[in-house]
Amino acid sequence: MIARFGRLAMIPFACLALSACGDLPEPFLGNPGANARRLAQPLSPLLAVPPGSDTLLPDAANQELAKQIALALQATEVPAMVRTPADTDWRLVTRVEHDGAFVTPMFSIQNPEGKEEGVAQGEQVPLSAWAHADQALLTQVAAEAGPRIGAVLTSIRVSHDKADPGSLYNRAAKVDVADVTGAPGDGNVALTQQLRARLAVLGPVVLTTPSGADFIVQGEVKVVPIPKHQERVEIQWIVKTPSGDERGRVVQLNEIPAGTLSRYWGDVAVVVATEASNGVNDVILRQAGHDPNETKKAAN
Repeated sequence: MIARFGRLAMIPFACLALSACGDLPEPFLGNPGANARRLAQPLSPLLAVPPGSDTLLPDAANQELAKQIALALQATEVPAMVRTPADTDWRLVTRVEHDGAFVTPMFSIQNPEGKEEGVAQGEQVPLSAWAHADQALLTQVAAEAGPRIGAVLTSIRVSHDKADPGSLYNRAAKVDVADVTGAPGDGNVALTQQLRARLAVLGPVVLTTPSGADFIVQGEVKVVPIPKHQERVEIQWIVKTPSGDERGRVVQLNEIPAGTLSRYWGDVAVVVATEASNGVNDVILRQAGHDPNETKKAAN
């Protein structure tokens, strides 16, 4: 008999587990859970955000707007910082277009040579409100612009990756599946072996050491006693870059009778790894600039 484990949820940077009813609920086979928001690999280690100069704003307001834009970008996982660009920095240059009673903020993304590679357009603002440039307005402008700038950055990165034969867009990712930790019984060994086998079938080149890896997957298991002789089992599969930057997370959660997994995991490890490998692969595909749904359609 195959023991059954609950559905999983694929998420970036936040623990959002989905549970089901019963002792060992039926897994939703072939469904790795909710779509994670896309986490774009940065074009460079840092996006410089200098205060704008062609904005019709005073220096103090330009400085504050740059600060708010950097914060909005950081919230979408873009490594942005207010500073004068160094020679190797990508940079975001802010200006406005003035049309009668309105201004439109424009955000130019430039490469280290100063060539514009994309532009994000902000929401139109009445000139009368822009002239006052209060804190609330600048924060709102930055909050609206952040996701748009992030989308343009992603588009630029994908365009660069498509043109680079050695990029992740054009080759299989090399993934180190590290040894699982925290599981009772033979769970650490069983889950590690099964995740490596299942993930390899989906396309990534699976490694057993971090040398040469594009990503590292770390499985962590926690088993917590709960009332009525039950245990809550939480398994997290954390996808990181070799530098330790977390790029996504797959979480599986279930409640089982106490002691069920204290010795052998058997078929449970197979089911858990099958579900988790789909979620992990989706994170990796997004990091490479691919749409997991389109990739799956093309494979069928």
